[in-house]
Amino acid sequence: MQIQVNTDNFIHGDTRVIEVAERAVTQDLDHLSERLTRIEVHLKDQNADKHGPDHIRCTLEARPRGMGPMSAHHDAADISAALKGAAKKLRSRLSSEFGKADQHR
Repeated sequence: MQIQVNTDNFIHGDTRVIEVAERAVTQDLDHLSERLTRIEVHLKDQNADKHGPDHIRCTLEARPRGMGPMSAHHDAADISAALKGAAKKLRSRLSSEFGKADQHR
């Protein structure tokens, strides 16, 4: 499973951010890695330079083998919380879709 991290102009996609993103994705989705080709992480500061509650949006897009892409997003006050929330939502969605697909085999 390949993990690709993308950031906007207000979040610096340095090695620390990439490590945090890869760790969050791996913790929640590694058990599904055989069924996924790629996870794209998109981090965006919705308020640009200003601060405010839940201003970081993390969108995760999964590319499951033999299925269309699936995504989930989560807004939080910091990158780590946004990543964890989005990963949890995506894990739930993928598990549900994989369960349905397995029943039809």
